[in-house]
Amino acid sequence: MSDRRTEILRAATRVIARRGVRGLRVEELAKEAGVSTSLIYYHFNDRAGILRRTLEFINDRADRYTAERDANVDVDPRSDLEQALLLELQDTPEVRENSTAWGELRASAIFEPELREDLAKATLTWVHETADLIGRARPTGTAPAHAAAAERLTALLEGLSVRWLSGSLPLEHARRLLKEAIAVELARP
Repeated sequence: MSDRRTEILRAATRVIARRGVRGLRVEELAKEAGVSTSLIYYHFNDRAGILRRTLEFINDRADRYTAERDANVDVDPRSDLEQALLLELQDTPEVRENSTAWGELRASAIFEPELREDLAKATLTWVHETADLIGRARPTGTAPAHAAAAERLTALLEGLSVRWLSGSLPLEHARRLLKEAIAVELARP
């Protein structure tokens, strides 16, 4: 991806995190990215293209920071699962921005059906990746049980993230609740 295109996607993520999807205006995005509106249209065609590519950018960025988990260390599968999910609850500008923009995109899909399919695919990918981690941590379980546990954990994580970001739940408490939920899911028969 070109540096210009990447900077536009970073700017789109910032604008969505600050103003929501409905508040995303191409003119404001151009100003935030320091480019012309025609360059944005050149790279993304239309507003739907901007939103689609921003969602991909957010997912790729989350994949990068969650992949950084003890990659060079031999970690047991349970710890690997915990780390992968807990890295979504970090008090860093990148994670806060990513999580806020993800929540805005999810909420906007209620009113903007063109977002639903891409959001559903991204969510399904996340659930499958989490189910894989659960399967490694609990190899005696079934694939449907792992998928159901992954659904519950990823949905809980999204809810905890919103509560943390909105100031109604301290970060450490959100992390503790997530760890407890992981323990419950792994203890299931």
